[in-house]
Amino acid sequence: METDTCNLKYYMNYFKNAIGHFKTIMIHKYWVYKYAKQLGIPCQGLLHDLSKFSWTEFSESVKFYQEGKSSPIVAAKKAQGYSLAWLHHRSHNKHHYEYWTDKYDDGTIALKMPFKYAVEMIADYLGAARVYNGPSFTIEDEYNWWKDRLEKHPPMMHKETKYFVSYMLYRLSTEGIFKINTSKFEHLYNSGYFNFDFEDIENNNI
Repeated sequence: METDTCNLKYYMNYFKNAIGHFKTIMIHKYWVYKYAKQLGIPCQGLLHDLSKFSWTEFSESVKFYQEGKSSPIVAAKKAQGYSLAWLHHRSHNKHHYEYWTDKYDDGTIALKMPFKYAVEMIADYLGAARVYNGPSFTIEDEYNWWKDRLEKHPPMMHKETKYFVSYMLYRLSTEGIFKINTSKFEHLYNSGYFNFDFEDIENNNI
């Protein structure tokens, strides 16, 4: 009887976490779509992160659910040293810079992300921060988070993609969400225009 009670509690808790995680995904998708639409890629915003509904990603994320306050993938890595959900996710979603890396046994090389996926990555960053930070979220805080990350834990991302993200987050933090001229920005991105540092960006030397 005691075993049955324990099993019932386990499944009830799992079901509760599954509902909670589903809601977190949908809230994230809502914000990503909103930002993606403003940034000129509404279709990508609509189709964003569909792999999160796969069994590999959903089941592990439910197991390590963090009440919608932080990423279950990070929790999984802390608990077991790896995340199968993350391995599946990064290989099925081109808006993650890790998708565009190769030669892991030889120092790792980062490819320049295609423009539309770089923009979706920015919408993803903003959407995730909006979910986890709640009402206290500001784009300025997200820009400062990005600067701090580049200084302390630089991502293995192509330098032009990093500069583009830095530029966009700075403009968004100072001007608010604006609808970009997609064709103009894509041309600048593809031509190698985004090749400067924070000092240049913040002093308007670009």
